[in-house]
Amino acid sequence: MSENSNYLVILSGKICGIILIIISAIMLYYTATAEALGTFNTIFIVPGVAILIIGILLLIITPKD
Repeated sequence: MSENSNYLVILSGKICGIILIIISAIMLYYTATAEALGTFNTIFIVPGVAILIIGILLLIITPKD
């Protein structure tokens, strides 16, 4: 049972990482292509990059056994 729950924790972490990467990619794309934002692009780019870094870390890091 322990191996099964550990596997589910790792799998859910990977799925959350993939979802965060997709959300940040969409956020960065629409921020880069929107001309209505003007000088406020950095307000949306910084959180997009932060979400991207968190998503990548969730994919790379695995919990200890």
